[in-house]
Amino acid sequence: MQWLNLFNLTVGILFSVCYLYQYVYIVISLLKKPKRYPEAEKRCRYAVLVSARNEEAVIGQLCDSIRSQDYPKELIDICVVADNCTDRTRDIALAHGATVYERQNKDAVGKCYAIDHLLRSIWRDKGQDFYDGYFILDADNLLDPHYVTEMNRAFCAGYRIVTSYRNSKNYGDNWISSGYALWFMRESRHLNNVRSILGTGCVVTGTGFLVHKDIFKEQGGWIHTCLTEDIEFTAHHLLKSEKITYCNDAIFYDEQPVKFSQSWHQRKRWVKGYLQILGKYTPRLIKRLFRKGDFSGFDLVMSLSPAFFLSAISAAVNLAALLYAAVFLPALVLPSLMGMLTTLAGAYLLFLLVSALTVFTERKRIHASTLCKILSVITTPIFIATYVPVSISALFSRVEWKPIEHRVSVSLNEVKEQRSKEKRRNAP
Repeated sequence: MQWLNLFNLTVGILFSVCYLYQYVYIVISLLKKPKRYPEAEKRCRYAVLVSARNEEAVIGQLCDSIRSQDYPKELIDICVVADNCTDRTRDIALAHGATVYERQNKDAVGKCYAIDHLLRSIWRDKGQDFYDGYFILDADNLLDPHYVTEMNRAFCAGYRIVTSYRNSKNYGDNWISSGYALWFMRESRHLNNVRSILGTGCVVTGTGFLVHKDIFKEQGGWIHTCLTEDIEFTAHHLLKSEKITYCNDAIFYDEQPVKFSQSWHQRKRWVKGYLQILGKYTPRLIKRLFRKGDFSGFDLVMSLSPAFFLSAISAAVNLAALLYAAVFLPALVLPSLMGMLTTLAGAYLLFLLVSALTVFTERKRIHASTLCKILSVITTPIFIATYVPVSISALFSRVEWKPIEHRVSVSLNEVKEQRSKEKRRNAP
């Protein structure tokens, strides 16, 4: 089946064209130190915006980590929207020092609508200019004690949107949580870090970012309603030539799913959201590359999972060829099977090397045992491979936003305790 070899070669070339630059990024991340921002001349006033739906297990720990910042406490307000809650989220958030706004709306469901409601409630009570900027966090997050101070440095350096380093509360729970965590660490260290060094636009993903008040005033609140509203926010502001930067010294922690069913639904929503963004923004983002020489748009498009769709198409074609050979050309079954296994082995090895490199560079920030780190290198390529069926499923199914249950109720000290125990065990 020469046509199949040609097809696989073509897919390999497309991969190289799409993602070679990311391996250049890795080299830069190893050779260049992360961008540092000067000491801030001003202590800005911030509101921390948190959308919480039945988050009684984790909201208290987030509030405590915010109130434990080494930043003037009178300049940080915690603002929580208890969104369609049926538990004690409101009461616990109030007890831990937050201002809480309740929202009941069964039609407009999702974080985007909750954050917009929260912003408008704050503007109603305090006006649009009371805060200099707004942090967007999830209820399951925890903040390093220096988080706000470091973000304030980048903010005062003139950047109106700042994203930060995404760590994990539960890296060592299982292969799913470590797969998520390692991929987000890779994104922070080897993608956003390099984008900030080169001065290209960074990508906001999920949570852990800071937005200037004028951004929300200009767009009239939170207006992005795609299934991946964070990526739509990024695309929208890249097209407006807004430079998004990254602060490597601002570390936050979030909880990763541990159940495959939960992970499946979450990633299917992401993939569906990527498709929405690709359809809505790709022509304009690519056009910027040729008209203005802005690489950020191409970079964002490549980050929206064309790799997973190329992999899905490749897997489907190779599997169909194998089945055809089994029925009509039995002599070609073994060569077809060997070709498929060779392709899979090559992909596994590639992701294995990327995972190993990320564990090596981020080893001091991974709060898990050495054995867990080693195992995560082996299992993360398998986790990434599961994106292929997830992507196929997203193409042919309707996806709606659903909340992710958070149950890892720990403090920041408890997150770091695992690594401290290991250091004590290894001490002479």
